[in-house]
Order: sequence, then C-alpha cells, then structure tokens
Amino acid sequence: MPDKPMNSALSDALIARRDLLKKLVLGVTGASLSSSALATLPEDIAGLKLKGNIHHSVARWTYGELTIEELCIAAKAIGFSAIDLIGPADWTTLKKYGIDSSMCNGAELNLEDGWADPKFHDELTERYLKHIDLVADAGYRNLICFSGNKRGVSPEEGLKHAVNGLKRVIGHAEKRGVILQMELFNSKVDHPDYFADNSAWGIALCQQLGSANFKLLYDIYHMQISEGDIIRTIQDNHEYFGHYHTAGVPGRHEINDTQELFYPAIIKAINATGFSGYVAQEFIPTPKTIQGQIESLREAILICDV
Repeated sequence: MPDKPMNSALSDALIARRDLLKKLVLGVTGASLSSSALATLPEDIAGLKLKGNIHHSVARWTYGELTIEELCIAAKAIGFSAIDLIGPADWTTLKKYGIDSSMCNGAELNLEDGWADPKFHDELTERYLKHIDLVADAGYRNLICFSGNKRGVSPEEGLKHAVNGLKRVIGHAEKRGVILQMELFNSKVDHPDYFADNSAWGIALCQQLGSANFKLLYDIYHMQISEGDIIRTIQDNHEYFGHYHTAGVPGRHEINDTQELFYPAIIKAINATGFSGYVAQEFIPTPKTIQGQIESLREAILICDV
C-alpha cells in the first residue's frame, strides 16, 4: 500500500496524541472526559475535590511539551482555573476552555533590559501602553514587568530610574484597571545582575509609586534563594504582593518532600492574609513522560489545596 499523504499522517498523529492526553488525564485524576474531539470538550470537566481557598494557576513555559490547547485540557481536568505567562496569541484558546490568563506577558523586551535602565524607557513605554489596552480589552488584569539588570548602577539610582519610567505608564494602567506586576528574581543562581533580587528593593519601588495598580510578583523559589524568611516576609508585606509563583528549592523542580520548602505552611500563610489572587505553579517537572508530568501537576495542586 502507498504511504498516507503527509497531511493525513500528521492528522492521525495529532488525534493519537489527543487521545493519549485524555487517557492520561483520566487515569491521573479520575475525571470524566467527553469522548468527543478535543476541540469540543465541555468546560465542566470533572476535577479534583478542592477546598476552593486558593486560586490555582500553572506557568505555560514549564509545560512546553504540551500545546496550549492540551495544557488547557489537562489543567481544567485537574482543577486549575488559569494559566500563567500567556500572550495575546493564545488568549482565544484560553477563553474557549474557560481558563483565565492569570499573568499576561508580551510587553517586556526581555528579562535583562527593564525599567531600572532609562535607555529602555521609551521603547518600554510604547510597548506597555499598547499591551495594557490589549490586556484590558481581553478582560484580564495582570501584566508582568521586569526591573532588568544593574549594569553597575547602585540600588538607589536604579530605584529612581524605575520609578521615573513606570510613572509614564502607571496612570494608563490605573485608567484601564490593569495591574503591573514586577517579578522578583534571585541573582545568585538564575539571573545574575538582576536588579529586583530582594523584596526590600521591590517594596520600596511600590511605596514610591504609591499605586494600587503596581504590585510585586513574589516568586517563592527565587526569594528562598535570595533571602529566605518566606513566611514572615509574606505576613509583614503581603499588601505589596499581587501574585505568587512556586517551585522547589534547590533545582526548581516539584514542590514535594524532595526539596527544602514546606509549601503547605507557606500557602496557609498566603491564604491567612486574605489573598484573593493566583498562586501559580512554576516548577519544571522532572518526569520525561507526559503522564509523569501531569502527575506532578496534580500532586502540586493537592499540596497547595489548603
């Protein structure tokens, strides 16, 4: 017999992958998935019995082996209500499955060239003014931003530059109901020379801007490496933290007992502050198979379901 046309073979491969994903999610969660095609799966896919105290999200980039549609299906089946770090190109797919874009991206230049360096202010201003409108028009709220690298500049001078730059866009964010969230990174292991590598610098930035539409994305993994003292920092400064990321330390993998942080206590501390935003899983799963990766995601949501 002659080989199938390439487009037919590709279609068969995609169908087989979708069927596999359905079976994996079914096996991991016990969810009752529709037998219809992936594109017409219902939004009320049965998930885990969660307590509902935490709004759960997962970072898109950590599950890059899945298409955005496949990740929506898996996330929905497990019990996640949102996906983090998603740009406009994928918002239509999220809406199709009733998944929120909990942290929008795409306005940034990169992680190194940010608001603490005035030479990037003009370009960043143009990009963020446009993206604020895109986020607001899509019905979303959170838009990520970055300090960028120090490049020999003192913390005080970098803070001044960041305030001056962000003031050019924060008024528009307030008008459109969008919250700019600057992520805190560690500069010890992952992002050498990054400016916002400690919570004190970020909090000072929030205070000087004085806007409810500017918050910090408190990345628990990064801040454990940079400064530790996670729970007390959250308790004392939660008004400045608009979003949380998780991952295991060391290694940025699963948040289970293979690493040093005890996430149930951390998530309880977050919940006790009255936080109503999202806690997003941003760990890199260690299993090589899709099934194993979905199992890691299921384990994470159960650990954080306080």
